[in-house]
Amino acid sequence: MTLEGKNIGYVFTGSFCTFRKSIEELKKIVDLKANVIPIMSFNSYNLDTKFGKAEDFIKEIEEVTGNKIIHTIQDAEPIGPKHMTDIMIVAPASGNTMAKLANDIIDTPAVMAVKSHLRNGNPLVIAPSTNNGLGGNAENIGKLLNRANYYFVPFKQDNPITKPRSIVFDSSYIIKTLECALDGEQIEPILL
Repeated sequence: MTLEGKNIGYVFTGSFCTFRKSIEELKKIVDLKANVIPIMSFNSYNLDTKFGKAEDFIKEIEEVTGNKIIHTIQDAEPIGPKHMTDIMIVAPASGNTMAKLANDIIDTPAVMAVKSHLRNGNPLVIAPSTNNGLGGNAENIGKLLNRANYYFVPFKQDNPITKPRSIVFDSSYIIKTLECALDGEQIEPILL
């Protein structure tokens, strides 16, 4: 299925090292004539890191999408009731965010946006990026893999030598994963 004309919620959470790759794919999605609604967790909206300043990321994302970023729980809650999104992607999906989703902890704009979106039975795409994906967070990923309407961007070990439990999504699969999820299919392989 094509992304043209689709309303896509695009959620950024705190795995800052993958923001640049995610934003490059966001630009491609906009070029495909999708309407992208940007959403950021509290931390991704407010924290400066060695990977960049929050205000610079905010400015770029809003310029690319032409939409203001949803960054409060109050503004994220109406996404479902107002049928604002056809599909949503969390890219990057931090280990913290995946743990909250797996255990129904709804305390950030990111997870509220997901919860609200899912009430309509629409697909949710997860692009995991966590230093503990093959450790403590593996259980949470397993829970999400078994949930209806959840689809995963293929991911792999980040650096098996220096970060043996770290996983990261392959950004080149974001668009294909979105297209497949709209057809109700999980892109394969899920683990590269």
